[in-house]
Amino acid sequence: MRIDSHHHVWDLSVRPQDWMVGEGLDAVKRNFSMDDFRANSAGTGIEKTVIVQTVMKYVETPEFLELATKDDYIAGVVGWLDIGAADAISHLEEYETLPGHEYLVAIREVAHDLPDDNFLARPQVIANVRGLGKRGYAYDLLTKTPHMRAAIELVKAAPDTQFVIDHISKPRIAEGVMEPWAEMIKELAAFPNTVCKVSGLTVEAKWDSWKTSDFRPYTDILLEHFGPSRLMFGSDWPVSLLASTYQEVVTLAEELTASLSESEKNDFWSGTAIRAYGLDLGAK
Repeated sequence: MRIDSHHHVWDLSVRPQDWMVGEGLDAVKRNFSMDDFRANSAGTGIEKTVIVQTVMKYVETPEFLELATKDDYIAGVVGWLDIGAADAISHLEEYETLPGHEYLVAIREVAHDLPDDNFLARPQVIANVRGLGKRGYAYDLLTKTPHMRAAIELVKAAPDTQFVIDHISKPRIAEGVMEPWAEMIKELAAFPNTVCKVSGLTVEAKWDSWKTSDFRPYTDILLEHFGPSRLMFGSDWPVSLLASTYQEVVTLAEELTASLSESEKNDFWSGTAIRAYGLDLGAK
């Protein structure tokens, strides 16, 4: 089985995507539905997906939960909470009353877009993320290198919460920069309650000229320090369309994991996501 642990859908007529600022974004400035996902992922072996929040608004997560009840591709939802707010858990409790609440597997904040690089280490964030763990939810870490130190402090302070690192924490692949990303990703890997999504790679590379060898220094570190049993595949579609087709993302992942055993590949393509998110793959 193959699971895409990280993709999005959006309808710009319902809600703008505030991150769509700047040049060169025409490939993603349109609506994307689950039907579009099926068309893009056809022939890649993907059987189930985890759909991930895109905006910092409470209206989106209920929509995704309802969508999960209707679409048998969706095995889990990563929703949004204002994780730094005192009332965050009360909003989580509201989610738990909604249709499709059983598909909510994790929460994410778009931390790398917030002005405070230390946001994830704030006491209220730590308290709320601990609360997620007590309720059986994972927490997705969406960070770039400047935010990784705070992420390390959060993981250290919440040992009973499962953490999922999105997009390998977005190193500067286009420039070939390794440090201090490499040092801190190793620190994060040392915590047993962390796993990492091998996702969003091509978007961090040179969009029009990347090659597989650009990514090997980064994924070699991940394989050494997390191991295949704590890595998972994610497409980051449709954001990935800025630099690659869906098939190209899958082929890249296949090439980067070609040396793994069959059992290790099973972890990478599905097992890690199932365990980290507690996915229930039973028929709807």
